[in-house]
Amino acid sequence: MSNDTDTDDAFPTESEIDSDSESGAETTVPSGEKLGSDVDDEAIIEGQEDDLLGGLDIESTADIEIPDRLVDQVIGQDHARDVVMKAAKQRRHVMMIGTPGTGKSMLAKAMSQLLPKEDLQDVLVYHNPDDGNAPKVRTVPGGKGKQIIEAHKEEAQKRNQMRQFLMWIIIAIVLGYSLLIAGQVLLGILAAGVIYIAFKYSSRSTDAMIPNLLIDSSDTQTAPFKDATGAHAGALLGDVRHDPFQSGGMETPSHDRVESGAIHEANKGVLFLDEINTLDVRSQQKLMTAIQEGEFSITGQSERSSGAMVQTEPVPTDFVMVAAGNLDAMENMHPALRSRIKGYGYEVYMDDTIEDEPEMRRKYARFVAQEVDKDGRLPHFTRDAIEEMILEAQRRAGRKGHLSLKMRDLGGLVRVAGDIARAEDAEFTTREHVLQAKNRSRSIEQQLADTFIERRKDYEMTVAQGDVVGRINGLAVMGEDSGIVLPVMAEVTPSQGPGGVIATGQLKEMAEEAVQNVSAIIKKFSDENISEKDIHIQFVQTGQQGVDGDSASITVAAAVISALEDVPVDQNLAMTGSLSVRGDVLPVGGVTHKIEAAAKAGLERVIIPAANEQDVMIEDEYKDQIEVVPVSHISEVLEVALAGEGEKDGLVDRLKSITGQALDRQQVGQQGTGSPSPQ
Repeated sequence: MSNDTDTDDAFPTESEIDSDSESGAETTVPSGEKLGSDVDDEAIIEGQEDDLLGGLDIESTADIEIPDRLVDQVIGQDHARDVVMKAAKQRRHVMMIGTPGTGKSMLAKAMSQLLPKEDLQDVLVYHNPDDGNAPKVRTVPGGKGKQIIEAHKEEAQKRNQMRQFLMWIIIAIVLGYSLLIAGQVLLGILAAGVIYIAFKYSSRSTDAMIPNLLIDSSDTQTAPFKDATGAHAGALLGDVRHDPFQSGGMETPSHDRVESGAIHEANKGVLFLDEINTLDVRSQQKLMTAIQEGEFSITGQSERSSGAMVQTEPVPTDFVMVAAGNLDAMENMHPALRSRIKGYGYEVYMDDTIEDEPEMRRKYARFVAQEVDKDGRLPHFTRDAIEEMILEAQRRAGRKGHLSLKMRDLGGLVRVAGDIARAEDAEFTTREHVLQAKNRSRSIEQQLADTFIERRKDYEMTVAQGDVVGRINGLAVMGEDSGIVLPVMAEVTPSQGPGGVIATGQLKEMAEEAVQNVSAIIKKFSDENISEKDIHIQFVQTGQQGVDGDSASITVAAAVISALEDVPVDQNLAMTGSLSVRGDVLPVGGVTHKIEAAAKAGLERVIIPAANEQDVMIEDEYKDQIEVVPVSHISEVLEVALAGEGEKDGLVDRLKSITGQALDRQQVGQQGTGSPSPQ
């Protein structure tokens, strides 16, 4: 075959092949149809919508119908679901930012089901006879790629058979001549061997003409979905394999070494990139090019590889990108890439919680049924087990009247409970199994916190009785779902120079600022000239994680005031709360976990901000062990915490007269909606 023969002339094209193929059914959602699926009204008991299951009339998860579409299985995230529907209809890019486990990947998969299938394409890579390092690329309708490959293979096989037939005829003639006429047997055998090798070598050029089916969508029922999270450059952008035999007739044709990347495999579908900020800048720039141009050439990603010499014609990359990540994802994201998404798509923040309504409780019950069905090996959950799961969702929300949307964590609890029931060979997963699962599925932070509490009991680091000057049991949060008792000690000493506040215990920026705010109250309150004194504040055994946030503000203030006035503090209580410079106690986060940590440590009372009273959802086992005391002003904190009636009353009265009367609790509740988010 001559070098100037075009590939299209040498072999049959797709137009010469029977191209009758069925087009895929369209799966788009009709306009105006509301995304999400409500629970069947027939399964609801009228008048009992306010119970834990929202009035569902079921005995177990076996009675709950699960919707077919993935988008209908998403719980909560109504805004994100609406955006996904619009983006799928208009083929827009989406960036979803939020806490892990809130349904970002599930929405991305659901989006691929909403895109049309009939536009899917197969991609073929052909040998370029003019330049072997610049393979040609052809796109054909989905499903035709295999037909073209089979036609090329059949044609190549026919040519090889003709070559072999011709080869054996020539060998027979040469051997016959050398044996019968020339009488040179050895020479004849050598000549036959040379002819055989020559024919085999030339047949490689025929095999090299068979194209490489780069993208095959023949078996794809919906628009493709590619999860490229954490993919290296080759897996994301495509690559060309290294060829150790680059000459001598043993080399692999360059078009056969071309490998597609996720951006090519997601053509006409969805490319999902979680933690997009972990992509290196070079990959983000090339990804941006693929989005802008709608096509991207494939070349070797390693400069030391022979594949780096190969560059194909542009391969289609007409995908919809769904980028996801936490809040920090936007910091390391290429500004131009984010601008491209924002200019041609949507940005969505994923909710952490949703309002606790009967319809949402019914959907949470369906969520449990979905997880059981998805696993395929778990026993169905009984009614009381589902109720316990909904109670746990309320507790994990950390807000009164809300349910947690961290569905991955809740799904993990479902699987652990089901595994326990399965190990016991139980017919159903019951409430007892869920309670056991809650204990077994504790986070690493919770296990560490429990270990710290036990060790501090051994060494008497947590004092739970008696009165001590300048020492208070503070409370802190480890991770997202565990609390720990954090003692705070204060001491006032004469200064060798200008007085100041000295705080130790790995304090971070926000905690240091909180200490400075507390010092403003102390300066205003104290009758003494503290400019000649040093105020030492120690956060005891904070460890390498240090102290962050301002939730220890009232603890620091009460400890310092106790040390200044030499008034002891009752050690059977702990406290948490932020503090304004005027003495108002402000809301903080994690109060439920902090209260439970105090109960585990053997303390009897906990002081919390009055604005957080509605957020308390402690486990039943701790309710009788500890008393929760809500406060709205530092004077109330001192009134509860300080011991010694006469000294305490005079101190509190003096503080009220200086900083102003404590706010009425109801007024604090009204102002709570305008308060900054708890830290």
